[in-house]
Amino acid sequence: METTAISKQGVRNYIDGKLIDHQGNYQELISPLDGQLISQVPLSGNEALEEAVKAAEKAFPAWAALTLKERVQVFYEYRDLLAKHRQELTDLVHLENGKTLEEAAAEVEKSIELTEFACSLPQLVTGEIMEVSKGVECRTERRPLGIVASITPFNFPNMVPNWTIPNAIALGNCMIMKPSEKVPVSVERLAQLLSEAGLPDGVFNVVNGDKEIVEAICKHPKIQAVSFVGSTKIAQVVYRKATESLKRCVALGGAKNHLLVLPDAQVEMTASNIAASMAGCAGQRCMAASAMVGVGAVDHIIAKLCEEVQQIVPGKNLGAVISLEAKQRIEGYITQAESAGAKVLVDGRSPKVPGKENGYYVGPTVIDFVTPDMAIAKEEVFGPVIAIMRAQSLEEAIEIENGSNYGNAAAVFTQNGGWAKEVMERASAGMVGVNIGVPVPREPFSFGGWNESKFGVGDITGKSSVEFWTQLKKTTTKWNPESKINWMS
Repeated sequence: METTAISKQGVRNYIDGKLIDHQGNYQELISPLDGQLISQVPLSGNEALEEAVKAAEKAFPAWAALTLKERVQVFYEYRDLLAKHRQELTDLVHLENGKTLEEAAAEVEKSIELTEFACSLPQLVTGEIMEVSKGVECRTERRPLGIVASITPFNFPNMVPNWTIPNAIALGNCMIMKPSEKVPVSVERLAQLLSEAGLPDGVFNVVNGDKEIVEAICKHPKIQAVSFVGSTKIAQVVYRKATESLKRCVALGGAKNHLLVLPDAQVEMTASNIAASMAGCAGQRCMAASAMVGVGAVDHIIAKLCEEVQQIVPGKNLGAVISLEAKQRIEGYITQAESAGAKVLVDGRSPKVPGKENGYYVGPTVIDFVTPDMAIAKEEVFGPVIAIMRAQSLEEAIEIENGSNYGNAAAVFTQNGGWAKEVMERASAGMVGVNIGVPVPREPFSFGGWNESKFGVGDITGKSSVEFWTQLKKTTTKWNPESKINWMS
């Protein structure tokens, strides 16, 4: 198996093309798989950020001066390196995040797809030109912003960084990335691969740390834009601080995704889709199914769901959650719901995982007869847990979905096109699925929710991201003074 050695002395920052040893405080880096120490992550301060900004500032003029077609050549090479090191990158995600090898491999494959989209940007970002009057032309073109920053979460150590790296940098920006202090190893490796692909020094920099660095990024006057992915609580803080400093910002927050299940839904497909959605990546993804609304007589579908869920086994085809604190929080939601009168149909609390007794595991959990006022129905659990609420009509089910403060995703399971259309039109969510448990758009379509699942304008991936990472220049030219015909000439 291809692997990269992880230094127990510590993960390093990556600035101006070099891995930099940190001289200050560190935080232990623990693998959720077995609770073992795998390394240390630096808690950098403002000094490291200033070094990264200076490196980016130095690199920007030459990088931005290249044509878009020239810049994407680096990402053709980067795409091939992601594929070449597929197993190594998969192993890193598995080790530091705790998801299964299969899920980690899928994450790397998605990173390859995201990079392929960036390679297509010369065909998409072409600008416009028109002769608006005799002898007068107007044209538009996209120009980079300058130095930008991306703050990424623990749940996708490889994919979410690649939501922003290829597009933002191919469009001519220089980037500073702050990965989650829980999963910094994958980003360190991505930085090395970008360098190997030919990215000039200083164009991509990594500064590790915690709250202090996030606040410094939001306030730094030379950083023009910030993207963030994480909890809604922190997304709100980042958005406020960044925009207060006159930056553009898109901050993706949490979710409470509702799956509406109607009695005519295809039983096996529905049950398997919901089980995969709720338990995939141990439920630690903003597109996970966390609330099911059963409309009318759906007991037969719930029974099949429980059968499917019992085939998902912690440590085999279900990964760990990120930390002991996360495990305790998730199991606390289950206990609280049970105490409030909900019925636990499949109980995943305190599973035994042979050989990984010190790992952080929660088994898949199905809870029925949850009411909309319960905490588990309203708050993001971020674990392999689904709360089932009951509705007597589709109208009531839509009202329950619309009542959520979040708005990342929603889905409906039915064979009735009219019912499906009703949900598609009325669900208060940025991404909607029909008979699909995880309705993630594929490139070139963009990723982003509504309501308290996203703060800012535009989305973080796909075509929509082009506007976020660039500014529009408009030029009007006239070369023939003799052709005055009207006031526009």
